[in-house]
Amino acid sequence: MTPVQPQLFTTAQIQMVDLFAGPGGLDVAAHWLGVHVDGIEWDDNACKTRTAAGLGTKHDDVRAYGPKDFPDATVLSGGPPCQTYTVAGGGAGRRALDTVLGFVERMAAGEDISAELEKMHEDDERAGDDNRNGKERSGLVLEPLRWALEALDYEMPYKAIVLEQVPTVLPVWQAYAGVLKERGYKVACGVLHTEEFGVPQTRRRAILIARLHGEASLPTPTHRRYYKGKDRSEGVATLKPWVTMSDALRNRDEPFEVVSNYGTGGDPKLRGRRRSDEPSATVTGKISRNRLYSSAWPKQELDRLTKDEAGLLQTFPADYPWSGKEIAQQVGNAIPPRLAAHVLAAALGVEFKAEDLDAVVAAKWDPGIYDRPQLPSTPIATPSEKDATLESQQPSSVVA
Repeated sequence: MTPVQPQLFTTAQIQMVDLFAGPGGLDVAAHWLGVHVDGIEWDDNACKTRTAAGLGTKHDDVRAYGPKDFPDATVLSGGPPCQTYTVAGGGAGRRALDTVLGFVERMAAGEDISAELEKMHEDDERAGDDNRNGKERSGLVLEPLRWALEALDYEMPYKAIVLEQVPTVLPVWQAYAGVLKERGYKVACGVLHTEEFGVPQTRRRAILIARLHGEASLPTPTHRRYYKGKDRSEGVATLKPWVTMSDALRNRDEPFEVVSNYGTGGDPKLRGRRRSDEPSATVTGKISRNRLYSSAWPKQELDRLTKDEAGLLQTFPADYPWSGKEIAQQVGNAIPPRLAAHVLAAALGVEFKAEDLDAVVAAKWDPGIYDRPQLPSTPIATPSEKDATLESQQPSSVVA
């Protein structure tokens, strides 16, 4: 029998609690893998989409709950809203990062910082929407760590933790990693490029994967990275070419060019442009403002991207039931489910076939629960175990 890396459970037995769950990016991937999810989300519109999609949803504030409220969950995930941090200079971004890293150290030492976080929240509430200084978000980014530490204190530790956010949050995940490693977790964190996992879009996400049993590692790219001006055939020969907008938007029957709604440094002459035979630029909440032009007739403006097309560029199912208002913002805030499937599988210690992932991404959305997951997976053999298996398959030496 081939030894394998420890798998948490069969996926049908896994339950996950997702903090700041949004419209369902990570939870769609979990559903494909047969993992049961309870998502906590505050935003009314995102909750309407989740409800329409049949995803388990607690419409409330993450801060009002903790591990004991979801005692069967063995996986913790989340993408907390964060302000822009920076490791350089001494401006607001650096000060915000220093504040958060200081809180991480104190939480790791067992200090109760809840009163200070509540004051930060009240300060932002008094400031109003137009004058918020980001203090509340500095508190929210600490919520997954609170949940992880409380679960350890209650002797009900999560067997896997998955966190994701924009790349500037990586220093926070690295601080988390130090705390979790001291408590027995194996942790991997870094920045992933979505197009390297078959998403028809260039987007970067800071990912943390922690496992209580077995090694932790980030998923391995399946596709080539996109570089402006390089053909998709260039790059590592063993990887697939990156996926284009035309590949994803098959209802559009002519080549087109997407022009961003904003220009670099605010200069409209420097608006980003992508052809339909390239991946999309990062899908943001402003994607509905981007203009599309015919490649054959550059002055002919085409219909703008619909909400469903924006979802396809994020690898949501074509018929995903987007609901409520501010749908472009919902789409832009989500992690692409295709990337999330790779990340979650790595956290669970399982792998799936590329053709199975292609099939489930292309399929209609189905919220049903079945005996067999829509995306079947098998336990991952560790590198050393794979080597041992190969060695055992070599012909035996003949002894005279």
